[in-house]
Amino acid sequence: MLSQEDYLVIKALKKRGVYNVDIAAELGVHPKTVSRALRREGAPSMARAKGSSKLEPYKEQIDALLKEDVWNAVVIFREIQEAGYTGQITILREYITPKRALRKSKATVRFETAPGHQLQSDWGAITTQIGGEEVTVDFIVNTLGYSRRFHFWCSDSQDAEHTYEGLLRSFEYFGGVTAEVLVDNQKSAVLSHMAGQGAVFNPRFVDFASHYGFTPRACKPYRAQTKGKDERMVGYIKHHFFVRYRAFDSLAHLNTLAEQWLRQEADQRVHGTLKEVVSERFAGEQPTLLSLPSIRYDTAYVENRRVSWDGYIEVRGNRYSVPDHLTGEMVRVRIGLDDQVRVYAHEQLVVTYHLQPRSQGWVNVSGHHTRLWQSVLNVEQRPLEVYEEAATWKN
Repeated sequence: MLSQEDYLVIKALKKRGVYNVDIAAELGVHPKTVSRALRREGAPSMARAKGSSKLEPYKEQIDALLKEDVWNAVVIFREIQEAGYTGQITILREYITPKRALRKSKATVRFETAPGHQLQSDWGAITTQIGGEEVTVDFIVNTLGYSRRFHFWCSDSQDAEHTYEGLLRSFEYFGGVTAEVLVDNQKSAVLSHMAGQGAVFNPRFVDFASHYGFTPRACKPYRAQTKGKDERMVGYIKHHFFVRYRAFDSLAHLNTLAEQWLRQEADQRVHGTLKEVVSERFAGEQPTLLSLPSIRYDTAYVENRRVSWDGYIEVRGNRYSVPDHLTGEMVRVRIGLDDQVRVYAHEQLVVTYHLQPRSQGWVNVSGHHTRLWQSVLNVEQRPLEVYEEAATWKN
């Protein structure tokens, strides 16, 4: 049950713009308890039985330690034990807990972005039924900071190529691009954080950002709450979309239902904090978004291969033919997320395939190896007399 002191903490944090859910986490109560206290404008009326506390004589000492930024309950416990405290650490923890919310470094202040300024991106995962089998599905959630409109896309991987594809699909869903994109510290976007220099971004993510004209941003390490709007959407999707839809024919079927659900339900919800219909608020944000480029970014996997002497390259465990004049040269292979294989030589597209399993056998194109076969057929033909003379000389 909340005390009057708890309510004063709630009131102070709410005035500073802290979310109810964050206040509840600090006090160790349910968010609804915080909401009820704010509506009631006070602690519950039921009075607690008062009694003497062994901690009372030491509260001044405890408060002094807290002001010195000593918040470790075990450390404080040892300090007051030396001063004569004989009670349990549980009482001490109960006294300290509501005060923790007043630490500036622990309070998460609501940060509202300007229209079109920022998109927050994050990954989630959930186990569901696809094609009659239980599988783990990864999904990327991209949320507009101003309107809270979000888009999500499901895949079987959280790697760099799927991250860029997920962002790209969200840009297309919104019909534009924000000025900056805030990501977590996954290696697909952020390689490391350098002291005094900030984030070191993946070169391909920088290339992707340059193509769409946004500035990449990264959360500070261990401070993912700066991306709180998006992380709340991960839970929202799990507890709404994946509760309503529990089985899918395929990933394509899942994503079709996802966009349908987004337009019919998620976009039409009244946002709890903003008190506005998300789609209506987005209508004011959409004109501020950057225009999509005319050419779609290629999110395919990129690999280099050397063409073997017999005019083949190896891709994902199988072999594919290329024109025989490229024998011994390096070629660039792009493997799309749709399993399309494109082979480039000297920046020119040479041939396109659909990825095939090794069990299907080598993949060939008629005419690729004409020159090789001709060289085999043109092997010098020697008359039999040459071999007969050689045999006679040997004898």
